[in-house]
Amino acid sequence: MAVPVIQQIRLGAYIVKQKLLGNTRYPLVLMLEPLFRCNLACNGCGKIDYPDSILNKRLSPEECFQAVDECGAPVVSIPGGEPLLHKEIVQIVEGIVARKKFVYLCTNALLLKKKLDQFTPSPYLTLSIHLDGLEAEHDHAVSQPGTFERAVEAIKEAVARGFRVTVNCTLFNSNAVPERVAEFFTYAQTLGVEGVTVSPGYAYERAPVQDHFLSRKQTKELFRSIFRLGKEREKQGGKRWVFNQSSMYLDFLAGNQSYKCTPWGNPTRNVFGWQKPCYLVGEGYVKTFKELMDTTAWDDYGVGNYEKCANCMVHSGFEASAVIDTTVHPLRALKVMLKGVDTEGPMAPEIPLDKQRPAEYVFEKQVKTLTAGLHEETARKAKVG
Repeated sequence: MAVPVIQQIRLGAYIVKQKLLGNTRYPLVLMLEPLFRCNLACNGCGKIDYPDSILNKRLSPEECFQAVDECGAPVVSIPGGEPLLHKEIVQIVEGIVARKKFVYLCTNALLLKKKLDQFTPSPYLTLSIHLDGLEAEHDHAVSQPGTFERAVEAIKEAVARGFRVTVNCTLFNSNAVPERVAEFFTYAQTLGVEGVTVSPGYAYERAPVQDHFLSRKQTKELFRSIFRLGKEREKQGGKRWVFNQSSMYLDFLAGNQSYKCTPWGNPTRNVFGWQKPCYLVGEGYVKTFKELMDTTAWDDYGVGNYEKCANCMVHSGFEASAVIDTTVHPLRALKVMLKGVDTEGPMAPEIPLDKQRPAEYVFEKQVKTLTAGLHEETARKAKVG
């Protein structure tokens, strides 16, 4: 695991504090989306299918800082859209770093070399670069040739300048060939990054292509195959792959843990407000973090509870579950970290789906409501002005 010691200590101390305070639901990572606009149109993306009135909206630095302070999570992930399109992204990052929060700035890196001079290396800032495999797989996943080469150039430049850099890899049917993924993990080590964050993709309601998302069974079998190749490589003298996530989450991906998701572990603040219930499922918005925590019907969501969640094993839903389990069972986590993920034993029991409620498809209605709200806000500001 490549998470720096200072970050592990801070996160561990935060979790212990929450337990001492008697809190059972608390955030670990704030998912801060300052915009939805992107300079790519990936097949698996469910974040950019909005009208221009929404894609042109931005969170101000002040709104971002308020969200960080209100939430209190020790880690802030800034996805998008593409954050580097935000004209005030440097100010946003600097303001969050000044609060001693660990910032993961997620980017496809197309603009990174141009913008790199504006950022300052810090132990609190990590550049999380989106690479969905080797060149052929990545360029296919993002639907644009040449992006892999540009991202790799940006990674090398950022590493050379002393930035903390990780690679963020999402796996779909289209790039989930175990041998190719294993080759990619090995290649990533040559780039000088701290580690790889890996996750299966989530079938967003409005993703333009719906047939390349993995089922939970496919995900578990895929990761067992990948980790098996990794162990064979180590036996032949190769270096162990380094991941920027908990060993217990990797164990979960290989089917060895029956975690339920922790949706409040990674709450989302975006241009509409606080998203209910999680980063992946948007079925309502509230104005404050407290309102999100107090009014969300958490038990209505998750694998076994809701059809939209049936195949989810994404890190934004389950990494928090794994991290909390690590603090409860540190010796079990240490065993997995030292010996590696089990790829041969029986898998943990799956959560039954027979009582899950059917999916509610609310995107179109929400877009109409939110667009109308933006128009009313614009008219109100114009009237005041």
